[in-house]
Amino acid sequence: MYLYLTRQVLATLGMTVFVFTFVLLLGNVLKEILKLVIEHQVTLGLAVHAILLLIPWVLAFSLPIGMLTAALLVFGRLSADQELTAARASGISLVSLVAPVLGISVLVSGFCAWLNFEVAPASRVAYTALLRRAAMKSPSKLLRENTYVPFGKYMVFVRRKHSDETNLDDVRILEWNPTGTQLVRRAEAEHAQLSFDSVSNQITLNMSDMTSQLRDEHGWAPGASGYWPLVAPFSAQAADTNISISDMTFRQLRAQLDLLERGSAPILPPNPTPAQMDQARRAQRASVGDLAMPVLVYLNQEVAFSFACIGFTLVGIPLAIRAHRRETSVGVAAALVLLLIYYSFMVLGQAWENHPERYPCLIIWLPNFIFQSVGIVLLWKINRKVG
Repeated sequence: MYLYLTRQVLATLGMTVFVFTFVLLLGNVLKEILKLVIEHQVTLGLAVHAILLLIPWVLAFSLPIGMLTAALLVFGRLSADQELTAARASGISLVSLVAPVLGISVLVSGFCAWLNFEVAPASRVAYTALLRRAAMKSPSKLLRENTYVPFGKYMVFVRRKHSDETNLDDVRILEWNPTGTQLVRRAEAEHAQLSFDSVSNQITLNMSDMTSQLRDEHGWAPGASGYWPLVAPFSAQAADTNISISDMTFRQLRAQLDLLERGSAPILPPNPTPAQMDQARRAQRASVGDLAMPVLVYLNQEVAFSFACIGFTLVGIPLAIRAHRRETSVGVAAALVLLLIYYSFMVLGQAWENHPERYPCLIIWLPNFIFQSVGIVLLWKINRKVG
């Protein structure tokens, strides 16, 4: 019975993952790639390459969906055909029966974690860079909101871009020494305007209300303020280094958090007292908090979404047994409803990423807690009822 059930789950999982992967790929192809092919901005070979790069990113979504659908279809069919009743009559408990399936969900979750932490973000970045190099017409596309982007010895952070993509709000600049080993200047401005010189191949950020701090032998000290036209080099390779926080790997997100802390470090006087250091740390946490929250949201999302397969399996098995239906359409419909509930929490957490008072990181984790808790309770009740 165990081997039979495992084969049924794996076969259904493979089929559903293939279908959902194809559907998700088709949506991205019609939305992004097909338009570029029709406009002759990319060749057919380049389009195929882009589709292959999308597969790991799409798999990170289709595997949890496939695991949920497989649990609903397989156990719904077993319940409708009275095979679960026959297994119970043979002395096999429900908990023992579902243990191999839960083991499969743990293995699939581990694979999803590898995809979410490393492979899927890297594939998405490579896909985006491939299309950007083929179609990009303006270097302003390189600047991403809430992300530090390198330009030569500078790191440029923009909190918000206007629709014209040249007017920027809440701009922060980090300047490194020529070897790139030490931060030597921090600057910020409420507003800046971006311009690009195609002859000299340089980007200019005109900041009229800039304030800055310079590093000396004693630490950070106030620097020049007022107008500063920052001039930085632009190259086609810069497109490959511009990564949105939504496409960063786990390690890159941690590095981004560290970069935000460095860029917002407070200025301390020489030989500060413990009270001054404590006050400075509180000021730094307040300064970093709002900027770091979007990064923390995506960091938690990568981890939380890796556990989705376990929660989907735990809640899918008892719901399928209770439904007592073998129709594929019923299983798929139930899967879509559960997916809608799960992803609504993810969308809500992302929508509130700039509102730390609403605890968006906790909202990201809520569907896992809910699905796993409800699934365990339902399994326990069904096991007692059958027993």
